[in-house]
Amino acid sequence: KVAEVVKFCFSDLGVLITANGSVDRETAVKIVNGFGKIVAGEGEDEDEDEDDDDYNEDDDYEPAYESGLALDEDDPDTLLTRPPVITVMGHVDHGKTSLLDYIRSSSVTSGEAGGITQHIAAYQITNDDDKITFIDTPGHAAFTDMRSRGANITDIVVLVVAADDSVKEQSIDSIRCARDAGCPIVVAVNKCDLPTADPLKIKTELTQHDLLVEELGGDVLAEEISAKTGDGVQALLDKVKLQAEMLNLKANPDRDAVGVVIEAKVEKGLGTVATVLINKGTLAIGDPFIAGAACGKVRALLQDDGKTRVKEAGPSTPIKVVGFDGVPSAGDLFVVAEDQDVARTLAESRERLPRGEE
Repeated sequence: KVAEVVKFCFSDLGVLITANGSVDRETAVKIVNGFGKIVAGEGEDEDEDEDDDDYNEDDDYEPAYESGLALDEDDPDTLLTRPPVITVMGHVDHGKTSLLDYIRSSSVTSGEAGGITQHIAAYQITNDDDKITFIDTPGHAAFTDMRSRGANITDIVVLVVAADDSVKEQSIDSIRCARDAGCPIVVAVNKCDLPTADPLKIKTELTQHDLLVEELGGDVLAEEISAKTGDGVQALLDKVKLQAEMLNLKANPDRDAVGVVIEAKVEKGLGTVATVLINKGTLAIGDPFIAGAACGKVRALLQDDGKTRVKEAGPSTPIKVVGFDGVPSAGDLFVVAEDQDVARTLAESRERLPRGEE
């Protein structure tokens, strides 16, 4: 019976699914096996059926039993245009955080060790009535994994390269991260205000990594900027918005929220506070939720300044969520559940899963 399958997914697999939901093949096999049955042909050579599979080893997807959410497609008629999510990447000291400082007109660099961004942070700005969400990732080589996680939740990557330097290894790594995530790249050639700046040299070096900017006959958008003086920054934002228009980004805001945990920490007086990027749906005060093996009920929603409280957050919005019963991990899927009992059951189920299947 459908009810028994739904219950099994909740209690044994830790998967949030509805009676009309659909799952991938791997999760379906686990469900069938869970009821003491065997899938015909399981374990046999599947080469002949490769073309019939919905997924293959090259597809970038997570089975439902790993992500905790069954496939849930929205009706195309419910989709509305959403703001683009931009990840800023590049070599350390090439000016990523300085660029974001100028864009959002607030300084965070001075308060961080060595002037280097120490953790991923998400912000949303309004530019000419258009909202744009930015994710700032560390540029230091020690934080390659965090940078990769940032690319996996973004629509567009802004690659910052200093005009008075060269395309460094971390710049190349950022290009690789963006390509692995299937994200288009917009190049920001920074520090063009310096007398030693040579933007053309940077653009030429990028061709060695298959990034051919428009100026050199390619299709990669690029802009010469100075994060210090602000020169070229508005033109860069215009090109980001142009790239977003070409992507035709949409999401359904009128549904339960689904998002990704960007970062989480315990704050005095608030408990666990997680920055969540909403992918689709709208998150509101009082919503029960699950994120990895943690769950809870939204007690407060704070904007990126950590002070301004709002009642709800829609697609592409980075929001600080208060109300967790534990500390989720960065990269965990954040899903609104039917009620707190369902959320708690799912969290307990996922906590029992072997490491690697969470």
